[in-house]
Amino acid sequence: MSLAAQIRAEPDRLLLSGHWTAGSVQLLERQISSLPSTAATVDGRGIEALDTAGAWMLQRLLLRLAEGGAGADQPAVHGLSPAFSRLLDLVGQRIAAQASRPAVPAAKAPSFTGRLGQSSAAVFSEASALLAFIGEISHAVLRCLAHPASIRWRPILFNIRSAGVQALPIVGLLSFLLGVVVAYQGGEQLKPYGANIYIADLLGVSMLREFAPLITAIIIAGRSGSAYAAQIGTMSVTEEIDAMRTLGIPPLEMLVLPKLAALLIALPLLTVFADVLGVLGGMCMASVQLGVSFVEFADRFGKAVSPTTLLVGVGKAPAFAAVIVVVGCFQGLRTHGGADSVGRQTTRSVVQAIFLVIVADALFSIAFSTLHL
Repeated sequence: MSLAAQIRAEPDRLLLSGHWTAGSVQLLERQISSLPSTAATVDGRGIEALDTAGAWMLQRLLLRLAEGGAGADQPAVHGLSPAFSRLLDLVGQRIAAQASRPAVPAAKAPSFTGRLGQSSAAVFSEASALLAFIGEISHAVLRCLAHPASIRWRPILFNIRSAGVQALPIVGLLSFLLGVVVAYQGGEQLKPYGANIYIADLLGVSMLREFAPLITAIIIAGRSGSAYAAQIGTMSVTEEIDAMRTLGIPPLEMLVLPKLAALLIALPLLTVFADVLGVLGGMCMASVQLGVSFVEFADRFGKAVSPTTLLVGVGKAPAFAAVIVVVGCFQGLRTHGGADSVGRQTTRSVVQAIFLVIVADALFSIAFSTLHL
């Protein structure tokens, strides 16, 4: 007999022959589709080979004949060997079980309260992980202080150069322009009252207390904080962090602490640099717009601005530095998957760092106001 599966229709009878296997599924599909949906006797004595795919096609043939029989019972296959009959019955039972299984309802989109709850749970989970990360960093800092020989000075100096020295041009330029803008806007308000000289008071206090430390921290968060997250995130994706742990190298001491120490040194110095450039920009604008000479401005500036004002602004910088480093490294270590995860965590680190820097600045303002500083 032929090896190809075949269905031959005779009056009130279907003769099945050949190999009803996975290789004949397409051929059987065409033959079953072309058969009329009428009740008929099925003769399977000519089937020489039958596997699960063939048994499934044979069950489809029987179901088609049963539908054509106007609700009659499903016809049986006569002449099958006992092994083929058992396989056919097993496939039929699985098909019946799947047909009787209740349909899984489609998942509904969560409501507003559901989305709010999910977002709140995600924020709480991330905040808890961040607090745990801060605890790990604190423990690592204490361990390094107890064993000064373990401090890695070369990475610290490298990060001071990359996050501090190389950031001088952009910090200086933006601070100078910010001083120009503050002096211009303030001068427009002071000029009608003939209080031009008080631009030194306005510019000195605003730049030294608020604008210089805040703009410097935001620039460093976007420049260095994103670099920290991208660097550590890439190392996480390429499994370099796991390799360091395998070699017994603590990732926090190797990657996080040098960045923290470097930015704690660099950011206050960058803030002082921003103070100088911001005041210089304001002096230039005051000279051009208000007719206040550099000598007059400097004389009034020395009387209006106390050392406490400078120390208040510079004192915020270490806190801002800690926020930037902790958030950037935290998001980098949470990177999983591929390159898209690196970009996502880097973006998240910049947004969170800037947000927390502004929150910290607001808290400092409240505290200094309470202390009358």
